[in-house]
Amino acid sequence: MKRFWNWIRDDTGGRVLRLNGLIDEDDMWNDSVTPKAFRDELMEDEGDITVWINSPGGSVWAAAEIYTMLKDYAGSVTVKIDAIAASAASVVAMAGDKVLMSPVAMLMIHDPYTVAMGNTRDMEKAIDTLNEVKESIINAYAAKSGMRRSKIADLMSDETWMNAKKAVELGFADEVMYSDEKEYEETVEDEGAYSMKRVGQIILNRLHIADEVRPKAREEPVIGMDGKTENGAVPYQILRKQLEFLK
Repeated sequence: MKRFWNWIRDDTGGRVLRLNGLIDEDDMWNDSVTPKAFRDELMEDEGDITVWINSPGGSVWAAAEIYTMLKDYAGSVTVKIDAIAASAASVVAMAGDKVLMSPVAMLMIHDPYTVAMGNTRDMEKAIDTLNEVKESIINAYAAKSGMRRSKIADLMSDETWMNAKKAVELGFADEVMYSDEKEYEETVEDEGAYSMKRVGQIILNRLHIADEVRPKAREEPVIGMDGKTENGAVPYQILRKQLEFLK
């Protein structure tokens, strides 16, 4: 009997679920493990769960059922994507109360597909079914990311691959594992401050140059109470003083 999951215990005694490989349901060969067996094992114990996912996808029906089981589970569910959560596996990942991705992991979403045969009416029915399946998948993505449904639909149609940072930016994941988010934010702020200082210094240098080449015989402008000249401009002397703090 083929299994795409395995339950283990971590060092603290917590429940850890590993989903590896294709997510299957009963098929014509009866060699796949059904979501019913998954449910039995999920509910035989209690406590918070960490779900590790490394899967290229599989059956959207099995993924939908597993998603619902995890959302309905009484304990907290933390999803960790260590390599890939693509297609149907990305739907399962959305069940996490918190979704974390390895910095080298990938998440992929795309339109559902099927194999159909028959007459025109059968093909039209298949298309209608695929459209409804897509809407149901969007429900999971929208609930997690908060993104507009139309935007998610476009991302699915384009078969979008997301690295960890992009998944966090778009709301499909909450954190990148093994990274110091606070340190990252401070670095971004420092770079932004440095850029502003650079711009200010360039302007200040140009003002100094203008001051040196300005004809000395020219009359100093008359500055009113509002700090502006008669024509409403802010004289460069004032602007230069305002920029001095950037040195």
